[in-house]
Amino acid sequence: MSFQYILFDLDGTLTDPAIGITNSIMYALNKYGIKINNRSELYCFIGPPLQKSFEKFFGFSVDEAKKAVEYYREYYRDKGIFENKVYDGIRELLQLIKERKKSVILATSKPEIFAKQILEHFQLSRYFDFIAGSELDGRRVNKDEVIRYALDSCSISDLSKAIMIGDREYDIIGAKKQGIKSIGVLYGYGNRSELENAGADYILESVAELIDFFSNDKYEPWH
Repeated sequence: MSFQYILFDLDGTLTDPAIGITNSIMYALNKYGIKINNRSELYCFIGPPLQKSFEKFFGFSVDEAKKAVEYYREYYRDKGIFENKVYDGIRELLQLIKERKKSVILATSKPEIFAKQILEHFQLSRYFDFIAGSELDGRRVNKDEVIRYALDSCSISDLSKAIMIGDREYDIIGAKKQGIKSIGVLYGYGNRSELENAGADYILESVAELIDFFSNDKYEPWH
C-alpha cells in the first residue's frame, strides 16, 4: 500500500520534548504547592491535551486545570519550548518522504503557534506542506479534531492515501475516528500494548523502520 499524505504527531514522534514539558508542568504544579521528585512521573502528560491531563492525573477541577495550563505556558513559551531535541534520523526520514513527492503534514494537539516555532527552531518547517495544531483558547485540542482540520485544509478526499504517525493512543484513535490508517511508533512515550489496544494498523520500533517503511511501502498491518 502506498500513502501520499503523511501526517505526523510532534511530541514523542518528531522530537523528544521531555525536559521542556516536564519542567513546565513542575513549574505549574509548584504554584499549587505540589512537588515532583521524579520527572518521569510526568511523562504521561506528553501527548494528550494538557487541561485534561491536569484533571486526570492531579484531580484538578476544570477551572484549576485551565489556570494550570496558563502557568505551564508562562514557563513553556520562553524556555520549555526549546528544551527539546529532534530524534536521530528524523531529518533523513522527512527528506526521503519529500523526495518521494509525498505531502508532509503536522497534526499535533500542541498549540499551532508553538508547533510552528519548534519546527522553525529545529529547521524542520521546510519539509512540511501544512501545520495543524490546537488553538490557545482550548479549541481543537482533541487529535481527531486536529486531523480533520488538516485533512480539510489540505483538501484530502481520498482517505486511503493518508496515514497518521504517532507514539500515543490519542494519535491512533484520532486517525481511526477520521477514517485513515495509522502507524504507532515505540521510540516515543507510548508502549506496544497501548498502541495495539488503540488499533494501530502498523507498529514500528524505530525511526530506521519508518525510513524503511517509506522506502519500500511493503509493510503488512501488524494484526
